[in-house]
Amino acid sequence: MPPDVRLDEISRHRQGTGKPTRDEALEAVRTLIRWAGDDPDREGLLATPDRVVRSFAEFFSGYGEDPEQLLQRTFEEMDGYDEIVLLKDIRFESHCEHHLAPIIGKVHIAYLPNNRVVGISKLARLVEVYAKRLQIQEKMTAQIANSLNQVLQPKGVAVVIEAAHQCMTTRGVHKPGVSMVTSRMLGVFRSDPTTRREVLSMIGTPRGGTGEHV
Repeated sequence: MPPDVRLDEISRHRQGTGKPTRDEALEAVRTLIRWAGDDPDREGLLATPDRVVRSFAEFFSGYGEDPEQLLQRTFEEMDGYDEIVLLKDIRFESHCEHHLAPIIGKVHIAYLPNNRVVGISKLARLVEVYAKRLQIQEKMTAQIANSLNQVLQPKGVAVVIEAAHQCMTTRGVHKPGVSMVTSRMLGVFRSDPTTRREVLSMIGTPRGGTGEHV
């Protein structure tokens, strides 16, 4: 797996400068409230810093988990099954690393087994681990595919993500109804056009278009 998609940004921050304390995080939220033009000491905002910090702990819980460790338990009793495994429509919520705005969408994960399979709940959990971090969709697509490829070493991996970015719908250009589609094809899904067409047919055409290949 390329090292750039395995870097844990928060771990590097902790090793370099140390993680801020909870009190520092609370004060940071109070500062932002003042910067926005309001009073963090008024009644309606007194509990807001605590709520925001607790929300951030949930939004970004993926930094505390090892995605590849999730996939370590695999199964070799396949009874000769050698066709595509596809898990469709895995809903996720993430946050844009540029504006901290929500990214909401769904992930489709497929792989062609090579003697080993993994429980389908682990695939959904893999999505959660990467989604619960500051992200861009292109990077998240590659991270999911590369982790699955690294651990299972299948004949092929395909990941397609389609999502709406609120940094585009609620600010900036204000274009609601727009979705972004990205894909990452590895192994036979990249090298064999017939196999790639088969998996894309199983997934179905995303409403956002044919996809941006990462």
